[in-house]
Amino acid sequence: MLKDITLGQYFPGNTAAHKLDPRTKILLVVLYIAALFTAKSILAYGLLAVTLAVCVRVSKVGLKALVRGLKPVLFIIVFTGVLNLFFTPGEEYLWAWGPFHMTEAGLRNAVFMVLRIMLLIMGTFLMTYTTSPISLTDGLERLLNGLKRFRVPIHELVMIMSIALRFIPTLIEETDKIMSAQKARGADFESGNIVQRAKAMIPILVPLFISAFRRADELATAMECRCYHGGEGRTKLHVLHYARRDYIALFFGCLILASVMVLRFMGF
Repeated sequence: MLKDITLGQYFPGNTAAHKLDPRTKILLVVLYIAALFTAKSILAYGLLAVTLAVCVRVSKVGLKALVRGLKPVLFIIVFTGVLNLFFTPGEEYLWAWGPFHMTEAGLRNAVFMVLRIMLLIMGTFLMTYTTSPISLTDGLERLLNGLKRFRVPIHELVMIMSIALRFIPTLIEETDKIMSAQKARGADFESGNIVQRAKAMIPILVPLFISAFRRADELATAMECRCYHGGEGRTKLHVLHYARRDYIALFFGCLILASVMVLRFMGF
C-alpha cells in the first residue's frame, strides 16, 4: 500500500506537458476542477475523461501510474459511491431493503461522484508527475505574488509546501524500511482487532517521528548555514516565462470549461 502512494513524485521527461510553464499547469488544473464540478451529464464527463486521456498520452506518464495513485483512496471512493447510491432521495425505488433504497437519481449521483473523484485525483496527480516540486512552488509563488501587498508571507508558505512535497516520498520510503525491519523481528501488523493493530503501529510511529524530527533539524541547520532569510531580495535560477504553447494550452483549457458549461445549460 505504501508503494502505491505516489503523491509528490516527479517523472522527468521532455514532452510538451513537461515543458509547459508551471503556472500554466496550475491554472489548467483549476479549470479542469471547475469543469468537473460544473459537469452534470455523462456526455460532459465523457468529454473530461477524453481530455484527461489526451493529456496522459501527451505526457507519456502512463495510465498505470495514475491508477496506482488511486489505490490509497479506493476506500473513500467506494464509500462515497455507496452513500450516494443508497441514501439519495427519489420518487421511484429501483431496489429497497430496510433503510437502504436505490433510486435512479441515487444511481446517477453515485456514478457521477465516483467519476468526479477519480478524474480529479488523476488530473491533479498528472500535474505533480510532470512538474518538479521546485517548479511547482515557483509557479504557485508567482501566481500568488499579488497577496504580498496584504502582508501575506507567500514565499514562506510556498517554501513549506515545497518541503512537504519533497519529503513525502522520503517518509514513505522510511516507513517501508521501518516496517520491514520490524517484521524481520517478528512484528505482526495484519492480525488482530483494530485496537491490537493500532498498538502494533507504535513501533513504527516512534522511530518514524524521531527520523522526521532529525531530518527537520538537519534541514533547518543547513538553511541557516546557507544564510537563508526568506524571500526578500532573492533571485531565481530559472525565471518563468510564458511561451506560445502555454497560451495554446490555456485556450484549450478555457474551451473545455466553456463546452461543459454549454452542455449543462443545454441540459445534456
